[in-house]
Amino acid sequence: MEWFAANLGRGNPQIYYNVRQHDPDPAFAEVAVSLRDGRPAHSARLLSDLRREFAAFPGARITVLGFVQGPPIAAPIEIRIAGEDLATLSALARRAEAAMAGTPGIRDVDNPVRQDRADLALGIDEAKAAALGVPAGAARQAARLALDGEFSGRLRDAEGDDYPVRVRLPMAQRNRVEALDRIHVPSVDGRAVPLRALADPGMETGPARIERHDRERSVTLTAYVGAGHLTGAVTQAALDRVRGAVRLPAGYTIALGGEAEEQESGNAGMTAAAIVACLGILAVLVMEFGRFRLVAVVASIIPLGLLGAVLALWLTGNSLSFTAMIGLIALIGIEIKNSILLVDFTEQLRGQGIAMREAIEQAGEMRFLPVLLTSVTAIGGLLPLAMGGSGLYGPMAVAIIGGLIASTLLSRVATPVVYLLLARTGEAS
Repeated sequence: MEWFAANLGRGNPQIYYNVRQHDPDPAFAEVAVSLRDGRPAHSARLLSDLRREFAAFPGARITVLGFVQGPPIAAPIEIRIAGEDLATLSALARRAEAAMAGTPGIRDVDNPVRQDRADLALGIDEAKAAALGVPAGAARQAARLALDGEFSGRLRDAEGDDYPVRVRLPMAQRNRVEALDRIHVPSVDGRAVPLRALADPGMETGPARIERHDRERSVTLTAYVGAGHLTGAVTQAALDRVRGAVRLPAGYTIALGGEAEEQESGNAGMTAAAIVACLGILAVLVMEFGRFRLVAVVASIIPLGLLGAVLALWLTGNSLSFTAMIGLIALIGIEIKNSILLVDFTEQLRGQGIAMREAIEQAGEMRFLPVLLTSVTAIGGLLPLAMGGSGLYGPMAVAIIGGLIASTLLSRVATPVVYLLLARTGEAS
């Protein structure tokens, strides 16, 4: 361990770009640790061992997480239940929590409304307070002063350090409702009126947390994905289980948040960018070759690369994430460049009077080595990124590598065949 930072009653300051500081909570503590050995394999084993050890602590919910790349979200899996009535939302959330907990590959399911919050209700009789001459709000202010305290000043010690000073009841006495019997409230005529004379204090329960999403009351259940499982697959399985176990009343909805919501938002913009990029590539190819048949020959390599990229993502256990889609767009550009080298050189040979089949064979032999070296160079440069264990950039590198391997090997056969078929069709017509 290189260093650690710990806070009690609140979260640590933001020390990582996508981790927000936790709201103040007296029942919350957070510890951030930096390891000397930051290799992904070592960190994963250590986190797994810590989870097993901390699971034995009764009365506490301890979550062990590692810093990951990505958007600032509360958890990879978020299932949001929205509706109007808080009691109904709490009941639906408890059933959804049980369904999520039984999903294979899921861990650390959190339900923010699992337990109701206990609040102290003073039960002030405003009519009695007015009859006794107690100003409005004076009883609540006196109770807050006794139980929570009021800031009265700062104390500076001999070393020059400042400490805040709060005035309140002694710690051993202020946590019981009976402590309110010793509280007196000042009246307008200067008398001290016992709080019990105008209030009936007691404990009452309420929702632990009230959230709103799109101006609608909601409860968001969060969870994390176990090692060796795809986030997308586990999220869909959890959503199916929740929908099967929870019967929604009229006016209530279930929606996904977390990575699924961020991916959907990112894919919406990525689709438009991909369409514009493809149209731009096609326009450049048409201007270069002047014939749509040759453009089709050049573009025929794209499905082969996409097939290899998807296969590589599946074999390595990665999902088609936002960065993987960026890798697919980059892959298309590299494939087009390699295909242009082959088709353009074939056209040059045919312009010199060489027969079609012979021109295709010579172009394949002479241009395959430059294409191969280009692909090998790109693959070698992306290997460290693919093997580094990065959850953000790893899928992008894997997609490009898989696509390059497939397109480079298959283009040796596919591109000449497609060229021969389309060129013969064009000459026959």
